[in-house]
Amino acid sequence: MKKYFITGLVILLPLTLTIFIVTFVVNFLTKPFMGFVVEILSKTKIHLHPHLLKYGSQILILIGLFICTVLLGIFARWFIFKALIKTSDKILHKIPLVNKVYKTTQDIVKTIFVTDKESFKQVVMAPFPHAGLYCIGFVTRKSPDTCCKAVNKDLISVFIPTTPNPTTGFLILYKKEDLIFLKMKTEDAVKYIVSCGVIVPQQSKN
Repeated sequence: MKKYFITGLVILLPLTLTIFIVTFVVNFLTKPFMGFVVEILSKTKIHLHPHLLKYGSQILILIGLFICTVLLGIFARWFIFKALIKTSDKILHKIPLVNKVYKTTQDIVKTIFVTDKESFKQVVMAPFPHAGLYCIGFVTRKSPDTCCKAVNKDLISVFIPTTPNPTTGFLILYKKEDLIFLKMKTEDAVKYIVSCGVIVPQQSKN
C-alpha cells in the first residue's frame, strides 16, 4: 500500500503544483482587467455560462497583454518612443524610494535578459561553508574590480542557492582555482537542489 501511495504521490504532486502555479500567474496577470472585459462581453448578444465567461475573458486578456508587449517592444525601437521612454526613465530615477526599487529591478532584468547571456549557465562545486565541504553553485560573472583589487587577486562571483528553495542563497567571491567546474546543465543542478539531492543528474556523455 505504501509503495502505491508514494507512486501516486509522485505522479499527482508535480501536476498539482504546476496547475497551482499556472493558475496563480494567470489570475495575477488578468485580475486587474477582469471587470472591464467581463462587462464588455456581458453586453454582447452571446450568452455565456459564468465560468465560460470568466475563462474566455482571461484568454482574451492574456492575448491582449501579449500583443501589447510585442507592440511596446516595436514602438520602443522608434526614435520618438525612445525619447519618451528615456524621459520617463529619468523621471522614475528621480522619485525618492521609487527610484531605488525601479533601478534595482531594471538592472536585474537587463542583466538576465539582455546584457549577459552566460550568467548562471556554468555550474560549479564551491567550498562552502568551509574548505573540505562542497556546495553546488552557479557562476554569475567576474567579481567587481574593487573587490579584486582589495585582495590583489582575480575573483569570480558565485551564487550558492539554498535547498529546497533555490531563490535564496549566498553570493560568495571565489578564486578560480578554488572552484571545480562541472559539465552539468543548469536545469539539472536546480532539480538536484530543489529535490534535496533525491533527483541525481544523469552523467554527461560529452
